[in-house]
Amino acid sequence: MTAILLGVGGLALLLAGAELLVRAGCRLAARLGMSPMIIGLTVVSVGTSLPELAIGIDAARSGSAGLATGNIVGTNLVNLLFVLGLGALLRPVLFDRRTLRVDAPVMVAVTLLFFLIARDGTLRPLDGAILLAAAVGYTLVIFRTSRREDVAAEADAGASRGGVAVQLLILVASIVLVVVGAELLVDGAVQGARAFGVDEAVIGLTVVAIGTSAPELVTMIVAIVRGETGLAVGNLVGSSVYNIALVLGVTVLAAPGASIAVPPDVVDADLVLLAVATVGTAVAMRTGRRLTRTEGGVLVLVYLAYLTWLIVSRT
Repeated sequence: MTAILLGVGGLALLLAGAELLVRAGCRLAARLGMSPMIIGLTVVSVGTSLPELAIGIDAARSGSAGLATGNIVGTNLVNLLFVLGLGALLRPVLFDRRTLRVDAPVMVAVTLLFFLIARDGTLRPLDGAILLAAAVGYTLVIFRTSRREDVAAEADAGASRGGVAVQLLILVASIVLVVVGAELLVDGAVQGARAFGVDEAVIGLTVVAIGTSAPELVTMIVAIVRGETGLAVGNLVGSSVYNIALVLGVTVLAAPGASIAVPPDVVDADLVLLAVATVGTAVAMRTGRRLTRTEGGVLVLVYLAYLTWLIVSRT
């Protein structure tokens, strides 16, 4: 009963927070003369990656290496295959030039870097430092390549600082709602899964990954309904980068002994699928600069097939 109550309460907070997040993010972008994509790539992405960070650090310090790494791999698989695919099924998703030229290649590069440094089954302090440096570098690139829409928009932003402050406060509050909602949802789901004796790596890849991807999923659906896909796509791509570079980097450095073991099953199967899925999704993005309903359906089916295989073979 407790697990159900936690899950329902977390979902309610997620829905409310996502609605506020999309509204405040788009209004803040307009007032600052920035595109919703940039807000999604930075503030919203880091904010919705906080559940992964909290879970990763807690899991690493408690010796649950499978949960720490499985959560990151599983969350990115959910983001790229299920969330993005479902979004495209609802409405074809368009990608702008900077996403195709900057963000998607960075997402692929960071994922392949993770794939390479995890092949020996251990993430060490140097690996964590490299990942964290990649997160800082990516953030700098975002702001260096972002452009204000026009001088008038900049002047308007300067003339309405009060409005910017209000929208920023609402944005922060909405992220808090999303993060708290996700943690409640995950807590309920993990309690239920552990009651059935499910392996912690599988819990990280499935229950926790889906739960911590709930902010991206709800944000994507709400944004599509409101016709604001730019913020949702930016959030999705940015979160996929920050989950690996920032969250995993900090998690490794915060772990006792500053090292984390990556379970063999994750290295040999799940991480391989993540690398293939990331490259494949990036290629699909460049095809006509959009993700069609057909392509979205394929991504969702791939994820459902993977989830079925995971449950059947490893539980």
